Amino acid sequence: MDKELELYLDELKSLVKKRGLKHSTQREQILTVLFHAKKHLTPEEIYQEVKKINSTIGLATIYRTLAFLEKEDMVSSISFGSEGKKYELNRGEHHDHMICLQCGKIIEFFNEDLERLQEEIAKKHGFKLITHQMNMYGICKECQEKD
Repeated sequence: MDKELELYLDELKSLVKKRGLKHSTQREQILTVLFHAKKHLTPEEIYQEVKKINSTIGLATIYRTLAFLEKEDMVSSISFGSEGKKYELNRGEHHDHMICLQCGKIIEFFNEDLERLQEEIAKKHGFKLITHQMNMYGICKECQEKD
């Protein structure tokens, strides 16, 4: 097993024990799917992937587990309004998102100048910035070329 994945699973086990919950292989399976994901996934996409290794898992378990993992800051989500959320594993490296309003593509980026500007703005307003998530909405290059 991948050493990095083992660290995430160990963290999950620790959180579950700390919260007084029972050990759950299903939580581990969901975390593993998110670990291997190459993109942000909807709960339904996670469900389809976990079903390949555990045919008895229910969609409600996926939603409950995602809520738990998000509360514990192991995963983060991007809301698509009435279309729901997409999830990704928190890997500890900060990044922001550009989201295409036509195809739903999510482009991750990091810009040091932008980060510095956000800190300056917070300081100017006497605001202690703890964390942030920026999502920029627009039309990706591929969708612009289709029009």
